[in-house]
This record gives sequence, C-alpha cells and structure tokens, in this order.
Amino acid sequence: MAAAKGSAKGEGASELGLFLDMLMAERGAAPHTIEAYTRDISEFLAFLAAKRVSVRKASADHLRAYLESLARKGLAPTSRARKLSAIRQFFRFLLGEGLRADDPTSAIDSPKLGRPLPKILSLAEVETLIETAKEACGTADGAARSRALRLYALLETLYASGLRVSELIALPRNVLAADDRVLTVKGKGGRERLVPLNGAARQALADHMAAMREAETAGRGVSPWLFPTGDGSQHLTRQRFGQELKALALAANLDPARVSPHVLRHAFASHLLERGADLRTVQQLLGHADISTTQIYTHVIEERLRRLVEEHHPLAQAHLTKRR
Repeated sequence: MAAAKGSAKGEGASELGLFLDMLMAERGAAPHTIEAYTRDISEFLAFLAAKRVSVRKASADHLRAYLESLARKGLAPTSRARKLSAIRQFFRFLLGEGLRADDPTSAIDSPKLGRPLPKILSLAEVETLIETAKEACGTADGAARSRALRLYALLETLYASGLRVSELIALPRNVLAADDRVLTVKGKGGRERLVPLNGAARQALADHMAAMREAETAGRGVSPWLFPTGDGSQHLTRQRFGQELKALALAANLDPARVSPHVLRHAFASHLLERGADLRTVQQLLGHADISTTQIYTHVIEERLRRLVEEHHPLAQAHLTKRR
C-alpha cells in the first residue's frame, strides 16, 4: 500500500495521495486496486507535468490530448477506457473536496470499445472434431464407450442445433419422445422454440440412449436427463463438457484454446449464414430476442472474406509489396 502511494511524486502527488487515502478508508479498496489507480492517474499527471499544467487547472482539452496520445501509442480501447474511468473518479473526488470548481471529464466520451467478434472454427475443423469423436466410439469399450457416445451425441446435437450449452446439458430425457426430428427447447426468459435435428444428430442420440439403457439394465439408476453424469443422478455440467471437448480437440490436433461449446454455437450460426440462410431464421434457431445480436455473425463473415482477399488476391499482394 505504501509502495503504491509512494510512487505518486511530483505535480499532483498530494491530490493523488488524498484520493488514495479515500479509496482505502471509505471504500476498503484492495492493494491491487490501489496500485492500478496509482499507475493510471500517475501517468496522466506526468502527461500534465510535461505540458506544465497542474491537475487543478487541467481542462477537457488536456484530457482529449492525453487519450489521443494513448491511441497513437497503440493502446487498446478497453485499456484507454479503464484509464479514463480512473481519471474520472479522481476528478470527481477533487470536485467533491472543493479542490476544483468543475469536473473536466464530464465533457469526455469514453472510447468506443466496439463489439468483439466471436471466435469460430472452420467447417473443416468442425468436421475433424466430429469425426474424431465418432472414431472414439468405435475403439472404446465399457464405461469409456458410454462416455464417448455421450460426447459424440453432444457434439452432433450442438452443431446441428446451435443450442446454448446450458440448454444442451439440461435437456430432459423425454425431449425426443414426441418427435426425434425436433427439439423443444426452453431458453432465456422461459421462451420455447423448436430446433430441428439432422440425421447425424438423431443417429448419435439414438446410439447414446441405447448405451444409457444398457447401463440402466446393468444396475445404474434411470436418469431423467438426456446427458446424465456417470451415476445418472445429475445432468452433465458445462465445466465437464468443456473439459471433454478440449481433450477431444487435442486428439483431433486442434488448439484446445480455440474449442469450446460456445465456439461450436458460433460455428453453427456463421456456417449457416455462409451457405445462404437468412438472418431471421438463424435468429430463431439461436433463440436471440434481438436480431442485432445475430448480426454479429455477418461481421465475422465479412472479416473472414476481407482477410481472404488480402492474403490471396494477387493485386492485394502487389499493393502490399509496393507499400513495403
């Protein structure tokens, strides 16, 4: 704590010291929080000192110039927004303590963060993942085979439906009783939707359920879940499913960091749109209340096409060579 405060030197150090004392005494801020505030605000104070401006005289223009300097250095919008947040609280403190008559940050907009594009797998990568899971079903036996069939059914169902992982693992056993061609899913807000299943997913589910019945005949309790745990008392957890997927990715020679249930949901949506599905249909399949949530996948496709052109178009390559 003392080290953090001790690093605040020069112009504005006394004001910063008072602010840090307030954070510790009134808000009970943790040491790493104090260090972060000290670092971010001290950098701003150093910028002001270079301009020969005191913190009590700094204006909104000085703040804009500081943020622009961070952008020129290549600092990400999220990092610039974090620094501005710390500076905002600092100036609000100064205003509240009567050390300033105004708050210059009130005229400053936060950096636009944009929306991060979802990570996806290519069609070839998904096919490799699914084929690896299918092959494991044929080479394992006993309890290992039951787990392999469960993972393969999970994978086929997820990629065929685009379900949220929470929806997938909590499916009841009788969800296919009326019609094995569709799933009736209760999503966010209790909204129900129908999701069609392809032939591969239906077959994988049939094989998985046959293995479940064999285990129950052998003495395991009858489970109400479509994807139960080993003893059948609970449904599979999302954490366990994620772990099994990463192990499968390793077996398929894919980077495990790029593979998760959510990534497969993204792949489902983007691959549909790439092949001409309309946005409204994909919205309904995913269970999005707002179509703007679904539109993010069009940006993924646009970004992929842009990179494809930049990397492989001969004129683009010539332009890059000329610029160098």
